[in-house]
Amino acid sequence: MMKKLRSIWMAAGLSAALAGHAAGMGASTPPPGPVALPQGRPEASAPAPVAPAAVHELEVLEAAEVTPESLLFEARPVIVFADTAADPSFVTQLALLERDPVALQARDAVVIVDTDPAAASVWRRQLRPRGFSLVVLDKQGNVIDRKPVPWDTREIGRAIDKTPERRAEMARARGGR
Repeated sequence: MMKKLRSIWMAAGLSAALAGHAAGMGASTPPPGPVALPQGRPEASAPAPVAPAAVHELEVLEAAEVTPESLLFEARPVIVFADTAADPSFVTQLALLERDPVALQARDAVVIVDTDPAAASVWRRQLRPRGFSLVVLDKQGNVIDRKPVPWDTREIGRAIDKTPERRAEMARARGGR
């Protein structure tokens, strides 16, 4: 699934940054070699090695792979519609979502993409998008927000956090009612 999306992204002209964030500063230089610690005091020990941070990758599902009923009461669908995978708004939206997948995961959000109007997926039949559209649903399947332009995870998170259901979840997490 991710291989298919990455090939779509590459065909649409996306950089390697979207397809795995491989092109970063210093990516071509090797890491430094081991460092020798001074042997001055025997009671001083070397610091424990730090475990690398967990890499969070955005999970993106095709609209044909998942139905609204399968996510009901389990996840908040964030559906990205476009008439083609090469749509600049679609490409921009996926890039924005890739920046902070943890924010979406913390809110039980699942990203679903639909770039084939001819397939007439159940998502497309229910939500009836025109061209590019971003639709955010709650766990009951109700539309939280619908946007004709790309949104970043911060804006999507705010829209989700305003719902009564999410506020109750946050209150329970804090030990409230």
